[in-house]
Amino acid sequence: MPESSFNCQRCGHCCQGEGGIVMTAPDRERLARHLGLDVPAMLESCAESVGGKLRLRAGADGYCVFFRQGQGCGVHPGRPDICRAWPYFRGNLVDAASWEMIQTDCPGVNRAAGHALFVSQGLDYLCEHGLAHKAGPETPRALVVDDLLARRKTP
Repeated sequence: MPESSFNCQRCGHCCQGEGGIVMTAPDRERLARHLGLDVPAMLESCAESVGGKLRLRAGADGYCVFFRQGQGCGVHPGRPDICRAWPYFRGNLVDAASWEMIQTDCPGVNRAAGHALFVSQGLDYLCEHGLAHKAGPETPRALVVDDLLARRKTP
């Protein structure tokens, strides 16, 4: 079995910062169900609309409202696809320099595995977990990898 290109360390760095945790309709339904709320109540309590997209709010500490220091994600089973896909984002898959930059902040990325294995395992992971999305008005661009999958299938 080949070495793993990523092993989450639950450091929470990917939970820090505003703007990146965009929710699609299935994400909203999953998170609301996990919280035991209907979608409008969930959105009222933890989301905001920015640029026509719904995203999770950040707390005063700059982390996602569901991040708990020392514990990690407080809604892990209900988290949005963008969170489920990290670090296998489009930019990190198509650009070795981006992959190298994330290693500064993400201790789970295995530099020794190399970018090619990261790409291969990342695309497999996205497909196996239903995280490779089609482009659409709600879809985070980081999860649109159709062209990468098509290139991989052709010699």
